Amino acid sequence: MPDQPRRPRTLNDARSEAEAAFKKVTAKVAEAPPKQTALPGVRELVSLRIDQDVLEYFQQGGPGWQERMNAALRKAAGK
Repeated sequence: MPDQPRRPRTLNDARSEAEAAFKKVTAKVAEAPPKQTALPGVRELVSLRIDQDVLEYFQQGGPGWQERMNAALRKAAGK
């Protein structure tokens, strides 16, 4: 018995195929795992813009100004 001829594609067929393909690629991706809490004693390199006079104040004391600035920020944060 010969194969049945395929019926021609209709606009509805194409639309439902397109919608199914769109739905497949736009499905919600699982959320990223929560950011881990910082480990004590581990420092992170950041870029920070501060006023020149504030920077000069901390640099006046010589080497260790970054640690002094970190201590002042920690105190201001209540930690």
